[in-house]
Amino acid sequence: MMWQTVELRELRLFVALAEELHFGRTAQRLQLTPSRVSQSLRALEDKLGAQLVHRTSRRVKLTPFGEQFLRDSAPALEQLDDVLGRANAAARSVEGTLRLGIFSALAGGPHLVEIIRAFEEHHSSSAVEVIQGSWDDPFERLREGDVDLMASWLPLEQPDLVVGPPLNEEPRVLALAHDHPLADRDTIDVEELADQPLFRFDNWPKELHEAILPSRTPRGRPIQQVRIPVGERSVTDVSVRVARGEIVYPTVASASTYLGDLAFVPITGLPKLRSALVWRRPGRDPKLRAFIRVARDVLAGR
Repeated sequence: MMWQTVELRELRLFVALAEELHFGRTAQRLQLTPSRVSQSLRALEDKLGAQLVHRTSRRVKLTPFGEQFLRDSAPALEQLDDVLGRANAAARSVEGTLRLGIFSALAGGPHLVEIIRAFEEHHSSSAVEVIQGSWDDPFERLREGDVDLMASWLPLEQPDLVVGPPLNEEPRVLALAHDHPLADRDTIDVEELADQPLFRFDNWPKELHEAILPSRTPRGRPIQQVRIPVGERSVTDVSVRVARGEIVYPTVASASTYLGDLAFVPITGLPKLRSALVWRRPGRDPKLRAFIRVARDVLAGR
């Protein structure tokens, strides 16, 4: 049935022509050529199966069918425009809750609270909910849409994720039990990690896992990987296992503020660990875009 293929632009053109009753003025109003107006009108008439206007060299007049179609279609088109306008305004509005996932507390860096506060001050109809990510699969909730963006450690080379403004950069340290043989050292070389057990996560992106918990030293020496059972992977569990001497944990310098009563020795030979805001492609949500803009502004001043 041809009438089911009628396009919205054809209806808009007909209503404009019915108001102008002139092909030239209609073309100018719609920023088209008169021939394009005539072609579109003929296409609409073909789809409806009846003539809408009488055309002469001097005037345009609606047929009785065209007059009835105008009475039926113009109010419906006006209602549809209203619906589309409201939908567009809703899509552009910065309202509601923005869900911010956190890979770890330290990945947020020293300015994340300031960014959140600035966002909520600029957009009083929005609020930020901070959600701790799972250590088993830190990006699962982001990919499933449970969170809108994340503060994550880098590097990330995931085609479905966008890496945005940087948040933090810290030197590396090794968390140890106080009675560990290396606990009294001033520094520990990265090559010495080959003699120590590190824990492992199977669901982390490979590039990120290698940056945080490398499987080999820069010289290629294998590092022992200890798999911790699912459900026991948390900050508390890691700190307890480190304190017992079961594993050592390469982390960042500020980790001493939340990992508990452990020894922290700087690691030489490992680059600083960086973090950034990360979100799913294509990232069109207006709250997300607004938060990123605020983050860039705050970080630019720091």
